[in-house]
Amino acid sequence: MRCYLSISITMFGFFVSHGQYTDQINSNRPGASIGAFSVGKNVVQFEGGSEVRTYKHRSYNNSKVNASLLFLSIRYGLLSEKIELTYDGIYQFDKLDNLLINPSMESKRQGFLNNFLGIKYLVYDPFKKEREVNVYSWKANNGFKLRDLIPAVSLTLGGNFILEKESPFPYGNVFDELRAPLFFGIPRDDSIEPSFTGKAILATQSHFFGRWVFVTNFIYNRISSDFPEFSYILSLTHTINEKWSTYIETQNFSSDLYKDQIFRTGAAYLFSDDLQFEATLGFNTKNSPSIFFFNIGASYRLDFHKDVDPEVKLEEKLMKKEERMYMKGAKKAQKADKKRNKKARKKPKND
Repeated sequence: MRCYLSISITMFGFFVSHGQYTDQINSNRPGASIGAFSVGKNVVQFEGGSEVRTYKHRSYNNSKVNASLLFLSIRYGLLSEKIELTYDGIYQFDKLDNLLINPSMESKRQGFLNNFLGIKYLVYDPFKKEREVNVYSWKANNGFKLRDLIPAVSLTLGGNFILEKESPFPYGNVFDELRAPLFFGIPRDDSIEPSFTGKAILATQSHFFGRWVFVTNFIYNRISSDFPEFSYILSLTHTINEKWSTYIETQNFSSDLYKDQIFRTGAAYLFSDDLQFEATLGFNTKNSPSIFFFNIGASYRLDFHKDVDPEVKLEEKLMKKEERMYMKGAKKAQKADKKRNKKARKKPKND
């Protein structure tokens, strides 16, 4: 989804999601994937955290970057249960230890690794029609069914914004200034990232065995730039009990500038219906650079969602149907009266 990041996995294991809004918080933390469902209409949700991250690059004589990162996501259920407006930002403070020279040189930097604004739409919801609970069989309610493999599907479209005039981390590369020196003051193409690029995320989400959730993300990032990036995320979440859940996740990046595989694992604790705490640990599979990180955070929602009583909703639906039938009947009667009047005017008078 974004270079070297760790922010977002679903906590849907705490509940089975029928539709969009849920009684308990639906957070994307602590992994890097996003779920298919929105937070629900009129719900405002904040998901944030901090991370300690270490990079070491073998190709640059094991030069290191020790970084601290701040994460913030703001999600808002807009207009309907299917639409969500999302902001996602990552800000990094770090210290680069350049070992290419002797003596080594340290430099401190700070800037955005990610600044994304987009909108998500639920394309398909397999839970739209809630299944009846079998009060006589636990297995019938919690056993595996082939229909559980049919995922919910959403599409997120938006853009990345570069706010700095000269980003210290172009294309998410924290070793950019070591990659190659400037030649006569002329910067390389991969050192200049456009101020705006597009991003698209296709997300799927499946629930099975009552306590498992499988999420996939397929991401096309930095669209319209010289170095677009494709990545995918596979996340598996397991609910231990009403309060605790764990997850494992893998993410693959592929572009002309960067290829890598990142693994994450962690846990989340549901403190209340509107508050969740979480932590995650992650690493990658290469040494150019090697990455290790630890992340802690929390998710909190302001719930302005208004529930509609199913009986009231059904009554309103029936009233609207009766109103339509009445109007239809009235129109037919009006047409019949006009027809009779027309015939009466045409009827010849008897002498």
